[in-house]
Amino acid sequence: MSADKQERNARRALVGTVTGTKNAKTISVRVERMVMHPLYKKYMKRSSIYKAHDENSEAGLGDRVEIAETRRLSKTKCFRLVRIVAKARIPASTPSVAVLPEAEG
Repeated sequence: MSADKQERNARRALVGTVTGTKNAKTISVRVERMVMHPLYKKYMKRSSIYKAHDENSEAGLGDRVEIAETRRLSKTKCFRLVRIVAKARIPASTPSVAVLPEAEG
C-alpha cells in the first residue's frame, strides 16, 4: 500500500450527539471540544455542527454517534454515520403533552 493510499484512507472520525433528524437520510451532529483561552489559560467548551448521511435513518435525537469524513454528498454534507455509540436515555412512553383533568367551578 503506497503512502498516498494510506493518507487518503486516514480520514477524520468524530464523536458527537445527534441534534436533528428532520431531513431525510440526514442527521445533524454536534461535536464538542475543549480549547484553552490564550490569555486566561482556562478551558472553554466549543462546538461545531456537522451534517452526516444516515442511510437507514437509524440514529435518533440525543444519540451519541461516530461519524467519518467521506466524499461530498451535498452542499453541506461530507460525513457519514459509522455507528451509534450509545442510544439516548429518553423514555419512549413519555407523553409530549400532559393531559390534566378539567377543573370544576
